[in-house]
Amino acid sequence: MAGGSVRRVRDQDRRNLLLAYAVSAAGSGVGSGALPIVAVLVLYASAFEVSLLSGLAGLAAAAVLLPLGAGIEHRRKRPVMIAADLVRFAALASVPAAAALDLLTYPQLVAVGAISTTASIAFAAASGAHLKAMTDPAGRLATNSWFETTDWISNMAGPPVGGLLIGGLGATATMALDAVSYLGSALGVRRLRASEPPPPERSADSGIRPGWRYILAHPGLRPLFFNAMLFGGPVVMTIPLLAVLILDDLRLSVFAYGLSLGVPCLGGIAGSRLAPVLARRYGQRRVLLVAGAARAPWLLLYPLAPHGLTGLVIIIAADTAILTCAGVFNPVFATYRMEVTADAYMTRVRTAWGISARTVQPLPNLDLDAHGPVMGSGTPPAVVGPS
Repeated sequence: MAGGSVRRVRDQDRRNLLLAYAVSAAGSGVGSGALPIVAVLVLYASAFEVSLLSGLAGLAAAAVLLPLGAGIEHRRKRPVMIAADLVRFAALASVPAAAALDLLTYPQLVAVGAISTTASIAFAAASGAHLKAMTDPAGRLATNSWFETTDWISNMAGPPVGGLLIGGLGATATMALDAVSYLGSALGVRRLRASEPPPPERSADSGIRPGWRYILAHPGLRPLFFNAMLFGGPVVMTIPLLAVLILDDLRLSVFAYGLSLGVPCLGGIAGSRLAPVLARRYGQRRVLLVAGAARAPWLLLYPLAPHGLTGLVIIIAADTAILTCAGVFNPVFATYRMEVTADAYMTRVRTAWGISARTVQPLPNLDLDAHGPVMGSGTPPAVVGPS
């Protein structure tokens, strides 16, 4: 195939991959928080049981991926991505099916959370290596920026649509739609035409642990890894507290709470579009340092929010600033991690990072003495960084 034809096929493949991701992200946005909402509205789960869903899912994913995840490194990535999508479809679709038959139980929700989390980490690990292989170095930041923009659009528009579905069709309707979106993603991956490069050959340095060793030995990845873990946990912890702050302390409406979650995503969209421009002008390192440091201080505005509309404006302004910084940081970081990670370790680094994020970030929520059920699933992954 001539060089121009190869480029056209790869460009079309990138568009198809982005479309497949957009379908999946839209379903995930609509289904955001669906698992804990079903636990509360259908099974009347306690706040502790709802918080436990995330913690158990991360631990179960780690238990499965520690012995098996390294095999993804040495396989072609598209079949892994398709299989992960199909597994997530089956797991999520089982919830509305069981609910319709009046067979839904809390252990099933725990199992669904664990299975979908495991498949999500596996998909992210395979797709990261696959995207690096099919993208020219000069175009990686722009590509990652578009994926980031897609995340923020789904995070902004999805929850209100999900709320309407829950109100009109019931608590499990969003899970059914989220499940179907993974079928769309699998079909999109299946349509890719360019030949996938062969995977790295197996070596004596096998298993997932080399992924952590690679991260901790790299002078650039190591501080970014600890920053992601330390930043992600406290941010995840603020989500149920934000609900309490707005609904109880500030005595605002559920609509106001929805605004506080949706409007700041405009900052994430703006940041993701600015990321390539800022990186070209100031360099990756400076953008990572400034945007990474600028994410955290805005949380200090929460306690200063007074009652009423002024308090809501302060919270929305703080969250918009946080998400703008995250929107800039995430695609630059994802591109940097691609560039500095050797091809033979790409999947294991992503898997190790994903396991760490999914196990560390939910932990603070397990100690919360909530004033009521936790109605959300936590902050969107885009806030705390790519896994």
